[in-house]
Amino acid sequence: QLMLIESGGGSVQAGGSLRLSCAPSGRTVSNYFRAWFRQAPGRERDFVAAISRTGSMTEYADSVKGRFTISRDNAKNIMLLQMNSLKPEDTAVYYCAADPLRFGTLKSQYGYWGQGTQVTVSS
Repeated sequence: QLMLIESGGGSVQAGGSLRLSCAPSGRTVSNYFRAWFRQAPGRERDFVAAISRTGSMTEYADSVKGRFTISRDNAKNIMLLQMNSLKPEDTAVYYCAADPLRFGTLKSQYGYWGQGTQVTVSS
């Protein structure tokens, strides 16, 4: 059974940086499409960024373009989200997702999810 485990969340001041990591447990995901979503209190789970199997294609939500960078290291089986110039509105629980067949910006396109890691940005 595939499990995804996020790490790297925490509390920072506005303008600061954090790097999130997502690693699988149970099987390799080097040939899976992968993504990050986030959910703020009282809101839907929103798309943040996605990356193709080889990392040659990426997509970002408009709200994070130019500030966040998604990447992956298939040899180590990890996916990263480098978050710079953080804003209070970036505060949310961040989830990693994976799917062997589907790539995109919709929650329904991903079959595997992590438990989430909290990111809090104070002003």
